[in-house]
Amino acid sequence: MTDAVRTGRVRAAHLGPERRRPEVLDAALAIAVKSGVGAVTIGAVAQHLGVTRPVVYSCFRDRVALIEALVEREGERLLASALAALHSARGDDPEAVFVRGYQAFLDVVADWPDAWRLLFSAAPDPAVADKFQRARREMAESATQWLRPALTAWWGVTDLDHKLPVLVELFMSSCEAAGRSLLDQPDDWTTQELGELYGRMICRAFSVA
Repeated sequence: MTDAVRTGRVRAAHLGPERRRPEVLDAALAIAVKSGVGAVTIGAVAQHLGVTRPVVYSCFRDRVALIEALVEREGERLLASALAALHSARGDDPEAVFVRGYQAFLDVVADWPDAWRLLFSAAPDPAVADKFQRARREMAESATQWLRPALTAWWGVTDLDHKLPVLVELFMSSCEAAGRSLLDQPDDWTTQELGELYGRMICRAFSVA
């Protein structure tokens, strides 16, 4: 009789650190979304995976490195998709462009709900707070490049350099609010319905700038 049979425990399959890291990050993401980033520890991840702590330590030197890697991974794939969605909105009708942009953006939030919650809904852990802010800065920088020519072409906004930071912050805050509304009320809104509502509202707000 083997030790596994006698103890009723099944030994985890042996994987090298490179192959194990995605599993460790997936476990950390599940814990962070359920209990907050503060709950992500080496021990919690090991327990979630049913492995020993040294297995997790072989992948990441400590919890800070683990959380940094998690935020990096989720941020890169979420931001790449979100920015591509926003920049896909083109056309001569401002309201139609805003609606399409918000709809495409919310489709990304719906496809990556855990990544969105991690980056924009969780309270940043002090050890990696800068990682959370970097994702927002990248979105804001890209939004600025997208909005500047649009505001000039559509509405001839005067004193644009002075107003643009305020308008970008309005846009960013509305994206965050739309994402939260979609995830917090999944039975009340489709991405198309909520995107149309936000697109129309924010377009009108920008038009009076």
